Amino acid sequence: MRSQITVNGETRPWQAVDVVRLLQAEGLDPARRGVAVAINGAVVPRHRWAETAVQPNDLIEIVKPFAGG
Repeated sequence: MRSQITVNGETRPWQAVDVVRLLQAEGLDPARRGVAVAINGAVVPRHRWAETAVQPNDLIEIVKPFAGG
């Protein structure tokens, strides 16, 4: 069985990456203002994204601004 992660409720294959690379793989610019990341319920400070590894079975929430009302 392959290791997985869950990103915003969707299960994906796990890859050994950090938060910055995960955001890039999700099509997000890590430098964009307003983006927040939580892993297993704990917010990861932006200055720690490059050093925070994504582990198998992590539950990740990515919050980003969106247009609409």
